[in-house]
Order: sequence, then C-alpha cells, then structure tokens
Amino acid sequence: MKLSDLKYSSAASSVILFIWVLIVSVIPGVWLSLTERMTLVQSVTNAVLPLGIYILLMSLSQHIGRTSLWMIIVMFFSAFQLVLLYMYGRSVIAVDMFLNVVTTNPGEVGELLGNLLPVMAMVVLFYLIPIIFSVVAVVRKWRLPEHFMAPARRTGFWVTGIGLVCFAVSFFQPLPYNPLKEIFPLNAMYNVAIAIDRTSRTLHYGETSAAFTYSAASERSDTIPEIYVAVIGETSRADNWQLLGYGRPTNPLLSQKEGIVGFDKAISQSNTTHKSVPLLLSDLDADTFGDSIYVTKSLISAFREAGFATAYISNQNRNRSFIDFFGEEADTTIFIRDLAPHADRGGFDTDLLPYIDKALAASRGKLLVVLHTYGSHFNYYDRYPRSLARFTPDGHVEATRGNRPSLLNAYDNSILVTDSLLAGVIDRLEATGKTAAMIYTSDHGEDIFDDSRRLFLHASPCPSYYQIHVPFLVWFSSRYRSAYPQTVANAVVNRGKFVASSQAYFHTLMEIAGLRSPRVNGHRSLVNPSYTPEPPRYLNDHNESVTWLDAGLLPPDFQRLDSLLHK
Repeated sequence: MKLSDLKYSSAASSVILFIWVLIVSVIPGVWLSLTERMTLVQSVTNAVLPLGIYILLMSLSQHIGRTSLWMIIVMFFSAFQLVLLYMYGRSVIAVDMFLNVVTTNPGEVGELLGNLLPVMAMVVLFYLIPIIFSVVAVVRKWRLPEHFMAPARRTGFWVTGIGLVCFAVSFFQPLPYNPLKEIFPLNAMYNVAIAIDRTSRTLHYGETSAAFTYSAASERSDTIPEIYVAVIGETSRADNWQLLGYGRPTNPLLSQKEGIVGFDKAISQSNTTHKSVPLLLSDLDADTFGDSIYVTKSLISAFREAGFATAYISNQNRNRSFIDFFGEEADTTIFIRDLAPHADRGGFDTDLLPYIDKALAASRGKLLVVLHTYGSHFNYYDRYPRSLARFTPDGHVEATRGNRPSLLNAYDNSILVTDSLLAGVIDRLEATGKTAAMIYTSDHGEDIFDDSRRLFLHASPCPSYYQIHVPFLVWFSSRYRSAYPQTVANAVVNRGKFVASSQAYFHTLMEIAGLRSPRVNGHRSLVNPSYTPEPPRYLNDHNESVTWLDAGLLPPDFQRLDSLLHK
C-alpha cells in the first residue's frame, strides 16, 4: 500500500507523525555536525547514529502515540538546542547555559526572552504540534501499518550499523572524540548532569571553604590610613571605551582625571559572570578554577586577615552563587536592590555612590570596598538616565542586525554611566587626602552584531573576541603616587602588555595595597617590575583550561586579537 492510498486515514496520520518526530529530533544533531570542529567521519557519526537509534526506538511498537511520547525528552532538548543555534549559530547547550537559569535574575531573563519570543514561538510550535498529535494518537489508538514496521526496523538497523562503524572509526581520527561531548542529545544530557553536580557542590561551599586562608598580612604600618576600591564591571567591552582608543567620547569624565593607567590589551578568561567574577576576586585562574573554586575564598578575606575593614556593595540581585558568597565575607554587605522598591528592575550604577559615601565616612583606618555593578547588561536602554542619552537615536528596539545603530548608541550611553560612577569614586577617594587607589575591569564583553556572524549578547558556549576583550584600568590618588612612585611607574611600564584580566586583577590589587600572602604572584601583578604575560588560556564550559583555538574562537576573532596584541 502506498502512502497516498492511506490519506486521511489513521494509518497515514501515524506514518506522518513517525516521520515528523524523526525530523524534529534529528535536526539539531545534523546542524551541529555541520558547525562543530570535527572530521567528516565524526560528523557522519553524530548525524547518522542518533537517527538510526531514533528509528529503532519508534519502530518498537505499532502504537505510534506511545513511541512518539517516548521521544519527548529528545524533543525538549532539541527545541532548546534550536533556540541556542539561532542565537549563536553553533555549539551544544552548555553547562553554563543551564547554570545561568539559576544564577541569572528574573529581570535579565525577562529582558532577553522578550527579544527571543518570535523564534521561541516558532520553535515551540514546531515541537508542540507532534507532541499534541502524539497525545491524540494515544487517545485514538493510532497504529502504524504492519507493512510499514518491517522496512522501518530494517532501515533503523542499517542506519544504526553505519553509525556504529563510523563511531568506532571516529576514535582514530586526527581530532579527539568524546561521545559525551560530541553526540547530541547525549552531550546536552551530560551537561545537565554536570550542572546539577556543580549546583549541589555550590550549595555546600560554606562547609568546603571554611578552613581556607590566604595568610595575608600588610607590609605597611597600621597607622597609615589606606582606602582601596575594587570595581567589577558587567558586560563592558574595551572597544567602546574612549580611554582605550574608541572614537566616541564615552569617557568624558575619566579622560580628565590624573593618575589613571589603562590597559587596552586585557582579555577575560571567561564570558560568563558566574565564573569570571570569582576568577577576578580570587587567586584562581583558568588552570586552577576547576575543583578549587569550592574551597577558595575571595580577596575580601585576604584584606580582612590583613586588618582592613571591608565592604561589599552590589547593584546585582542575589542569586546564591559564588559571587554572593564572596560578598558575604565582608564586614558590611549591601545589595542595594534589596533596599529599593523597584528591586526587580534596579536603579543605575551611580546609585552605588551614596553607599560609598557612607563607607568612607565610617572608615578610620584601612578600608577595602568592592563594588559590583550592573554595567552595560542588555537591555542597554535601561542602564542609563535620559540625561545621559548622549548618543541617539537609542530606545527600546528589537535585537536585530538592522537595529545595530540604535543598540550601539544605547550601549555607548550605558558606558557613560560607568564613566560617571568611576569618576565619582575617584573624586571621593581623592577628597579624603589618603593613600588610595581604584582598580576596575569588566567580567566580560558583549557581541552587538559586529560582523557577518550576527552574534549578540555574551555567555555563548564558544566565545568571540568582543566577549572577552575587556577594559582594565587602575587609578592612584595623589597621595599614593607620592608615597609609592615606583609602583605607579611599574604600572605605566606594563600598560602596553597583554593582560589576562582573570589572573592580573587579584595579584595587582594585593600588591597595590601592600599585602603579603603565599598566594600572591608578582609575575601576575601589573604593578610589579617582574610582570610577565603568560600564554592566553580560556576556561571552557567544562571548567577546562584550553587554548583560544580549542575554546572555539574563529578566524574573525583571531584577526581582531592579532591586530590588538601587535599594535
């Protein structure tokens, strides 16, 4: 019997449902086989082997409704994967993508999903229809015709056999092959398991890190009042900073300040907040992050050990991540969104300044303040007051390539808020007349439809140049420059060198403040004459330290990086 002879019959509907479920289940794996870095045999394996297994599973029974519903878990991951591929063009659903679900505040999620609603609606419809018809098939007891079952099973065995042969050969290819990382949806499920394990271990951080110590002490007299402010930016990319060569006046206030040393070749080792911020605030780097993050405390504890009063002030929402745990190490911990009636939406980063005033007014000796900003996180238009809308047209626009000019204007306006914040911190520190310094960098950068790849946002499974090139600067007060001229001179000498921000931030701040610790490495401090740039590394989704090539950077990224590092 031909399919045309079965039209309008339950048998025909059963066959159509069988084929539809196969198609929607196999599309992401085929797409990934074409986009990921692997040999031809490995690509064929990843496309063919799952298809064969799906055919076998769905031909186990004539009851198509039941077998289709067995595939719901595959269809769920497939739908999630298609949205990800729409956003980034490649790579499997990452561990960090799952962790972002529990570490990203609802406001951020809402802003992002609002721009993905059309594609999400199409994907949901694409997968929801076969699920609905599967339920209908169960209720109406649709059955695949007998003459369809035998050919389907034979096809499944043949396709699976070919896939298994290619699978065996894949292990002998020039590129390494790990099915847990390569075959969809096995890799997505594996990443879920890793995310669950990390979440569980994070919840026990208080116990596993309890005995940690930096054994830190100050080299300077207890009678010398000192103030240091460590600022962590969010989603700020160096290419849009006037201080670092950008053509637009995005740093009108900082450009007039004395004592600033900017580092324009700073690259983050992660494009995700929940990893990059702990990297900055501790002595860990891409090589050591792994399991060590569960037993390591932040530089706030190091300063406390050295006799400093400490304060952590954040414009982020609490999310029970390492960032929160580090902040709670301080003598004073303030999440200003906890205190605001509009906590979900949040205010501007300049709202942190009154809390700086209170910390400075209460200080009588040595003080460390850590500021965690909201920075230039999308939606950019919401990050600045209308008085700072210097670049127009801006506004709430859909995140599309065609709207890039407005998106870029809004993004640059958000940099003006960071400029105002940092200039305000500098003015307040200088006014104290004390030995003081400020260090700033961003956790990661951002894509804003910058090239033909049409990438947008950050935290993609594979980073881009724009997601890891970050601003990095240090400011020294006039009293500090007078007291420690060599430290300032060392920073000036090192300003043209490559900087792994995730490595340099901790060690630089510790040396600026004159703190000793067995965990301080002078070769990683930008104010040390022995500072030595190390080969670049990246902390990938599985918390492995890899080269930029293995991290997934592509030729356009390397072209930009080569131009940056050799200028």
